[in-house]
Formats: sequence, C-alpha cells, structure tokens
Amino acid sequence: MSSAKQFVNCRQCLEGTLVNSPLTIDSSGFIIPNSPIPPDTEQVDLQNAIISPGFLELQTNGALGFHFAHYSEPETYQAGVRKLARYLPSTGITGFYPTIPTVSPEVFRGALPYLKPQDSPDSASVLGAHVEGPFLAPSKKGAHDAKNMHIPETASLESIYGKENLESSIQVLTLAPELPGALKHIETLTKQYGVHVSMGHSAANHQQGLDGLKAGANLITHTFNAMNPLHHREPGLPGLITDPSPPYFSIIADSIHLHPRIVGIAYRSSPSHCILITDSIELSGLPDGIHPGHAQIPFNQLKEGNKVTIEGTDTLIGTCIGLDECVRNLMAWAEIPIEQAVRCVTENVANAMGLQDRGTLHVGKRGDFVVLSETGQIRETWIMGRRVSRLA
Repeated sequence: MSSAKQFVNCRQCLEGTLVNSPLTIDSSGFIIPNSPIPPDTEQVDLQNAIISPGFLELQTNGALGFHFAHYSEPETYQAGVRKLARYLPSTGITGFYPTIPTVSPEVFRGALPYLKPQDSPDSASVLGAHVEGPFLAPSKKGAHDAKNMHIPETASLESIYGKENLESSIQVLTLAPELPGALKHIETLTKQYGVHVSMGHSAANHQQGLDGLKAGANLITHTFNAMNPLHHREPGLPGLITDPSPPYFSIIADSIHLHPRIVGIAYRSSPSHCILITDSIELSGLPDGIHPGHAQIPFNQLKEGNKVTIEGTDTLIGTCIGLDECVRNLMAWAEIPIEQAVRCVTENVANAMGLQDRGTLHVGKRGDFVVLSETGQIRETWIMGRRVSRLA
C-alpha cells in the first residue's frame, strides 16, 4: 500500500480559475504539498481531465425512494441515510445536508438524532441536518403541511426540535423572518446554538429581510421560489442578493423552478454568494412513470425526467435533478466556464456554512474531489483519496 497518491496531468478548479498542477493526497486522505512527496507515492494519470473539489449539497429531501421526512423507526431510517450517502457521489456530491421539511415535533425529534455530522467509508459525508420549517409563512407553504406549521412567538425551538438536536444535529434552518417572534429565534439559533439561518417560504418585504440579516441570518432558501417576487417598488427577499454585502442564496437551476434567464441574473448578481441546490425529492434516481404517494403527498406521483407532478394534474411536487446537471445548466445559462460554475457547489457552500475541512483543493483539506470533462460530465468521484464512483 502506497503512502500517498499524486494525481498528475490534470487541471484544478481553484477559486474560479483552472490551474495546471498535480494534486497530492497522503495516506490519511488529506491534501499535502506536491513536494517533497512521501516515499513510494503512487502516481495517477488523469489524462488532462479537470478536477473540482467534491460537490456540497445544501438541500436535498431524498432519493431512491427514501425521504428524510419519513421516519418510523431507527433501523430503517439509518439504512435509508446510508443508502443515499453511497448514491450521491455518482452525482459528484461528497458532502450533503439532509433536509427535513415541515413535520410534527415528534418526527423531528425522532429523525434528527440520525442526521448528525458523520462520515462513512466510500460515502458522501452527512454534514448535519437542514430543517425547513415549521416556522414558515402559510401563504408561501408550497408543498409543506400547514397543519404542522408554528408561529415562532408561541413555540420554542426546544419544544419543536429538542435541545440536543439543536446542539448536535441541526446545521441550517429555514424560516420566515416576518413571523412574530422570528427575529428572536434567529438570534437564539445563531448565537446560542451556532445554527445557520436561511430565510425562505416567506412573504417578507425587503425591510423584514434586512431585519432577518441583522438578527443573524446569512442565507436565502431557493431564491424566487416560495417568496414574494422581485418588484420594482418592493424588492422583497430576492432584492437582498444585489446588496453590497449580500447573503448567500440558493437557487434551483432546473428550468422547472426558475427560468434559465433568472438563473443567469441571480448568478451574476453575486457569483461569490450563489449556491446551487437540487431540493430533490425521493423519486430522484428512480425510473420515470407512476409512483405511489406518501403521508405528505397522498396521491400518485408522475415522474417525467426531472419533473414530478400529481398524476392527472399540472400540480408540481418537486424536481429530481442531480447537482451535476445543475452545474451544467449554470454553465450554459450564465455562459460561464466550468471552473467558475463549480464554485457554486463547493467553496461558496463551504464559506456560507463555515466549513474548514472541505470546499477547496488547498493543502490541509480533505482529499475529496470530482473528475470532470470539459462539459461538466462526472467521470469519477474520490473521497479522502479513494475512488468511490466511476462513470466513464
């Protein structure tokens, strides 16, 4: 067994540029200087491919028939989490935030202990939970269950999620900042628990969005979707992305949730703060056709490509796009090269979430990277210096 691997004949995506340089990863799986290299270092020829840091997914609800909101008992739930962690590297993802939408406090408290940050061999890292709700605006609920929504002023964080889950599992939380008591919750989440707060599913006006940022929020959830639209007299939450000091903002680049031109406009407003997400549902990775509903969607679901609707209607349930396809879409719609597009699934996410061990290919970071073609097609995914997925 070699003490290290040095990947040669490759071009690295580094802070929006392509750099011709080897990448050296030690036997522990971390990036080290290219010289001097340890004895018996194995060389791996990548044949002039492009390498990006491993992709980071800020919001995914599930895939392969498993949904993070569907908790019944620990063994089945843990098996579902492991299954997804093994699957996601095929789309370039090496770390992800499993997302639970609005559910009852009992389901939150049952599922969240199994979404603590954790690593597993040959799998994407679970980076902690993203809870989307239940402090959302009823008028912007989307597919969320209104009967489980709460007003922040009348429900404590601990009563909904459990104190231990706030301390150890939840890493990001989406809420509507205009709700009574929301600003106090933002302050508690960020200052007491170290949770990142994202504003979304909200009818907030622009000033209420600014108040949310002042209270400690630093993100916007699936910008333009489930919020008041950008208006020339009232810019709402979307207007925040053009601020001189903007929040980080996520977008779904699937041409279902957003028009391609809107994706380009959003990206160009602040390339360093734009984050691509899938917000994918549990039918991701499954074949097209009719699939059964579940507790949240008690109707048959029709999957056609990335789009899922209620059978026999035009009602949108969600998307099944992969994060790698979002990157390729951004390249086309914003007319940018791959080395700039991947920032929206790597370093921008790491910066937004304060991740110190991943997101770039700098010395000292985890040896998580994706081998890509010029057009953004995934060829291989490596985690801690080990190849875990090969598609070409």
